[in-house]
Amino acid sequence: MGRLHFLSHEPLAPRTSLELGGPAKALVEVSTVTEMAEALEWAKTSDRTVWVLGGGSNVVIADEGVEGLVLVPALRGIDVDRSGNGAVVIAAAGEAWDDVVAETLTEGLMGLECLSGIPGTVGATPIQNVGAYGVEISDVIEWVEVFDREAGTVIRLAPQQCSFGYRTSCFRQYPNRSIVTRVAFRLRADGRPVIRYAELERTVGSGGTPPDAVTVRQAVMALRRGKGMVLETGAPRSVGSFFVNPIVDAQGLAAVEKAAGNGNAVPHFPAGESLFKIPAAWLIENAGFCRGYRRDSVGLSEHHTLALVHHGEGRTRDLVALAAAIRDGVEQRFGIRLRPEPVFWGFPDSDPLNGGAR
Repeated sequence: MGRLHFLSHEPLAPRTSLELGGPAKALVEVSTVTEMAEALEWAKTSDRTVWVLGGGSNVVIADEGVEGLVLVPALRGIDVDRSGNGAVVIAAAGEAWDDVVAETLTEGLMGLECLSGIPGTVGATPIQNVGAYGVEISDVIEWVEVFDREAGTVIRLAPQQCSFGYRTSCFRQYPNRSIVTRVAFRLRADGRPVIRYAELERTVGSGGTPPDAVTVRQAVMALRRGKGMVLETGAPRSVGSFFVNPIVDAQGLAAVEKAAGNGNAVPHFPAGESLFKIPAAWLIENAGFCRGYRRDSVGLSEHHTLALVHHGEGRTRDLVALAAAIRDGVEQRFGIRLRPEPVFWGFPDSDPLNGGAR
């Protein structure tokens, strides 16, 4: 264990995009799989729970902090293996996600441009199957390499082994089974970007020359900034989208339309056979929570009601209380119980918002 440097009572708030939460009883950064194995063995012999922290952009940490060991994978490296009219880009889990997107465009590759501006690290992308503007990461994943904690070895999983779903995967369903170490993406080098999202299509324009991948990235970044979904200096802190857009069947959609009342159209989009996705932001706003809504140090973004924000000097318990009020307000108004997108660490109640906690 001589190569590992364990930190005691390390503040976690600065390591998260919310800048909230208490300290880690112990924390260690690992830069190789060997160090990861050593840290996990130390936690096992010490009977400590392991929490894996990437960029901290999708986690809500209790004010009391967390017991056990917080493990930070700092694995680095990006490789490009070209073949035919495309390439497989292999990125280590510790690489910043948006840096990888930018690198693929520099290499003349397309497939990740719609996922520009998403905070966090590569290792987090398959866990929640991140998606934006009509693209999910599972659309382009070639394989996911993980450290299997039970077997103590590195294994490679094909996409069909990852149980990808809407903002979920086997890695999220079974968080203690494995740790992502590398992800491979199959990208194209020719043709034009595929644009499936109406708002993005309107932004890049429908006339003239079809947009290239760089233009699409610029448009996505502009859209995200307009919604307050890009982490920038001086802006309120957030985890981006706090709630998952609910998916309902035809009967559920009809119930929401009835609750909305005459003359109040409910936006919805196809989400599979006889299934529809309703924007959570619309539900929140129409349940009475407007943009810029604020409770002391926490509130809703001035740009987008799907982003809960921290204005500074706040507490996690206040953010969770606001999230619960929003969830309950939507349920009372429309009969839909919103599910949170981030995960929750260190709460006495293992599931403070009925989903996503441990």
